[in-house]
Amino acid sequence: MKRYLAVDIGGTFIKYGIVDEQASILEMDKTKTPKTLDGLLELLEDLYQKHPDVTGVAISCPGAVAESGVIYGYSALPYLHGPNIKQLITDRLGAQIYMENDANCAGYAEVWKGKAQGKQDVLVMVIGTGIGGAVIKDGMVHKGANLHGGEFGYMVVPSDSGTGYDTWSATAATGALISKVARLKNIGEDELTGEAIFDMANAGDVVCSEAIDQFYQLLALGIYNLQYIYDPEVILIGGGISVREDLINHINQKLDSILKHLEASKIKPKIDTCEFRQHSNLLGAVYGFIREREED
Repeated sequence: MKRYLAVDIGGTFIKYGIVDEQASILEMDKTKTPKTLDGLLELLEDLYQKHPDVTGVAISCPGAVAESGVIYGYSALPYLHGPNIKQLITDRLGAQIYMENDANCAGYAEVWKGKAQGKQDVLVMVIGTGIGGAVIKDGMVHKGANLHGGEFGYMVVPSDSGTGYDTWSATAATGALISKVARLKNIGEDELTGEAIFDMANAGDVVCSEAIDQFYQLLALGIYNLQYIYDPEVILIGGGISVREDLINHINQKLDSILKHLEASKIKPKIDTCEFRQHSNLLGAVYGFIREREED
């Protein structure tokens, strides 16, 4: 059975593991993300040399990954943007390399062995500091003309800012919830976490409860728009917030309220949490590698 070295490049840590063609993770570990491009290349070379029997290296990374191997956009790792990273890694390792955006990898994991398996039209949302995701069309990731397919967080929604509108990421991501509560309580954002806000709300904190209610409302508003833009079979939600057992129920309540006021709207989005969370990028990168080789 073929085995692949899967690598998930994050701003703080790099996760890596050996994944077989049945999506079994045979071994896994993580290390601090190098501060330089040379450090990254050295790390990848070391990992590959320790696993010379793998079929290839499948990499998940931030940014807009072009087929050429250049990573456009912006991320917490500026050194990824500019040079042809894929070519540099290929030259350094002498191995077959596959590279894809991390949110798209999360989408591929769901297509391979998750809740998008067997489906053709699916949207995958990843909610964290911002909102990203993947558009699945005919079982494949759709990147779009500018490699921005799935960048749902750029969608404009109403807000209480001076302009009256803002991006979905700036208003409905977990990071936005933390920023709002910190501002209302006049404390530093580093003193809060999303989990702490939910705990305070459960203990009766009115500020946190109202902020969470608006958080669900804005999530539902964006999800409603996505349903009528793309009409997917299901919208899957990932990211840290997806571990909350009441997440889907609360969003569904807000969707019911929206639909109640829009008589012409008859389609309620079907939403669910992602099957995979912390391992999704590793699995999805390997699936993307396999699919790409099948097409060649």
